[in-house]
Amino acid sequence: MPSLRQRYQFSVKPQEALLILITMFWGGTFLAVQYAVTLSDPFFFVGLRFATAALAVGILSLNTLRGLTRLKLRAGVCIGIAIAMGYSLQTWGLQSIPSSKSAFITAMYVPLVPLLQWLCLGRLPGLMSWIGVALAFIGLVFLAGPDGNLLALGQGEIITLVGAVAIAAEIFLISAWAGKVDIRRVTVVQLAVASLVSFMMMVPAGESVPPLSSGLLIVALGLGVFSAIIQVTMNWAQRSVSPTRATVIYTGEPVWAGIFGRMAGERLPAIALLGGLCIVLGVLVSELKLKKKPAREQTGEQTDS
Repeated sequence: MPSLRQRYQFSVKPQEALLILITMFWGGTFLAVQYAVTLSDPFFFVGLRFATAALAVGILSLNTLRGLTRLKLRAGVCIGIAIAMGYSLQTWGLQSIPSSKSAFITAMYVPLVPLLQWLCLGRLPGLMSWIGVALAFIGLVFLAGPDGNLLALGQGEIITLVGAVAIAAEIFLISAWAGKVDIRRVTVVQLAVASLVSFMMMVPAGESVPPLSSGLLIVALGLGVFSAIIQVTMNWAQRSVSPTRATVIYTGEPVWAGIFGRMAGERLPAIALLGGLCIVLGVLVSELKLKKKPAREQTGEQTDS
C-alpha cells in the first residue's frame, strides 16, 4: 500500500508562487485604501487608481500598443469591465450593508469560478481543487463572521452579489485569454476600461470630484502602479495556472489583510483566526495532486488476487 507521501504530490510552480506573493501585498493595500477614502469618494478613487495604473503600463508598452488587434481589444474591454464592476460594486454596496455581510457575499466568487469554468468550458475541476475551494469558502465565512438572514436580499446585497460575479468573471476571463493575447497590450486596455467604467459609476452614486490633495495623489499613484503590477502578473501567471487554483490562492487576500491590520493595531477574534487557518489549508490542499497507480501495478494486483 503506497504511503501518504507517495499518494500525494506537493508542488508549487513559479507562477503560483508569484500569485501568492502579490496576494500577500494585495492584502496590505487595505490600509492604504482605508486612508484614501477619507480624502475621496470610493468610485472616483477607484477610477483614479486604475487610470494611474493604465498610464504606468502604457508608458512601458508604447511600442507594443501598435499591434493591438480586435481580439486583444475585446479581451481587454471584457476583463476591464469585470475589474471595474468587481471593485466598484463592492464599494457601492458597502454604503448600505455591514462590512461582514459584504465580505461574505463577495466570497461567493470562490465557488463561482469553477462553476463558470464548468458551464462555459466544460472543464470539471479535480477533487483536490474542489476540496480546497470548499475549505477556503468556509474560512471566508468564519473570517467575515456573517450574521442575519442572507436570503433577504436588499439593494446593497444584490449590488454586492453582482460584484462577486464580476470578480469571478475577471479571473475566468484572464485564464480564457491568457495564452491567446499579448499581456502588456491587453493589460493597458483592461486598466483603462476599468478606470473609465469606475468614473462612469460616479453618476448613479451621486459622487463629485474631490479636491486633489497631495495625500490623495500619492496614494492613488502608489496603488495605481501596484495595480499595474498585479494585473500584469495575473495575466502572465494564469497562462499556466488554472482558474480554480488561482481562485484559491487569491482567497489568501483577507488573511494577509488581517495580518497587516493586526500590525496596525487591529485585533481579530478567535473565529476569524480559525477562518484564516481554513483558508491557508485550502491553498495547501489545492496544491495536492492524487497520483494515479501505474497500469502495470494495477494489472499485477488483479493477477495476484
